[in-house]
Amino acid sequence: MMRRGETYVKLETDMRTSTRLLASAVMVMALLQACSPMPNTPPPDTPAIVAALTAQADAWDKAIVRKDRRAIEANMADDFRQIDGAGNVETKASFVADIVSPDLSIDPYTVEDFDVRLYGDVALLCGRTRMTGTYQGKPFTSHYRYIDIYVKRDGAWKIVSVQISRIAS
Repeated sequence: MMRRGETYVKLETDMRTSTRLLASAVMVMALLQACSPMPNTPPPDTPAIVAALTAQADAWDKAIVRKDRRAIEANMADDFRQIDGAGNVETKASFVADIVSPDLSIDPYTVEDFDVRLYGDVALLCGRTRMTGTYQGKPFTSHYRYIDIYVKRDGAWKIVSVQISRIAS
């Protein structure tokens, strides 16, 4: 059984040890921060990359409207995923099958508030889409925000993920 004096000494020792450990952790974090690379500055070809990605996204949209399976798939990574407005997850195969289905007809649609942000070999393409068409012969209207994530692999930009959020009418 510890006496009161021993308890205080043990607490004081534990506090000194904890303080040293905390100081050491802070020092290590400061050193890691100091050694980390400086924030990336955009490469000089950023406008060209943004223009190329904008054209690529536009070509993909047009391929979807005309149901060009080959062009749609050529823009997509094999590990592509889409999260739709209801939270469902689609793979490349299921996404393409739904798009080229004879049940679906999309009128040319408009993209608004389009934006491209680059992070090295990752690009985020965002915007709003207003879409009309028919599904199983019934007209539909859709308005949503989206984010398309492109990754540069082996020198080519491929879309790896799409997330859409419906905008209420």
